Amino acid sequence: MKTLGLIGGMSWESSAEYYRLINQGVRERLGPKASARLVLWSFDFAEIAELQTAGDWPALDALMVDAARRLESAGAEALLICTNSVHKSAPAIEAATSLPLLHIVDPSAKALKADGHAKVGLLGTAFTMEQAFYRDRLEQQHGLEVLIPDADDRADVHRVIYEELVAGRIEPASREVYRGVIARLAARGATAIILGCTEIMLLVRPEDSPVPLYDTTRLHAEAAVALALG
Repeated sequence: MKTLGLIGGMSWESSAEYYRLINQGVRERLGPKASARLVLWSFDFAEIAELQTAGDWPALDALMVDAARRLESAGAEALLICTNSVHKSAPAIEAATSLPLLHIVDPSAKALKADGHAKVGLLGTAFTMEQAFYRDRLEQQHGLEVLIPDADDRADVHRVIYEELVAGRIEPASREVYRGVIARLAARGATAIILGCTEIMLLVRPEDSPVPLYDTTRLHAEAAVALALG
């Protein structure tokens, strides 16, 4: 079994899900006493969120590279960034270490294409929805057409993530907001929705959507188990 290095704490709510899902996956594959070999670097998310809001991505790159190198020194044989939006730093990490990085977009895109989806909706932080680093990988490397919510809906989706979900707050009113956003993406032709923030799965469920939901946290964790076990 390979040792996986997890760059987490962004937020710890979703990192806890990664820990649970990866260990459950290993146990299902290897037996009831088995668990995953993991090394976790957990950030103070307040520091990360401040840099994101300021748009200081070079400073974020430096923090992510430092975390990756620490995990490599601790014995990690492959890396995961346990959040979607900080995959903006993926190229910097890949350039700075010799370890393979399991990119969160790839298992999600693979699952979508296997299920026959070509036009998909994307929910996430404003960074994930509006900047090119995430959509370009879906479109250019995987051939998917990506729809994002309109400006007002993007603001609502982002606000709920940063004001509620990262703090562990699950508000029924916000679930209704997300249901409306999802319905509008489906009405524009999206046949599936990417939950492109690792906290969104804490809020919405399959019954909240008229089209299938693809949880990047779960799909990333499943791919991590496959990588760890070869």
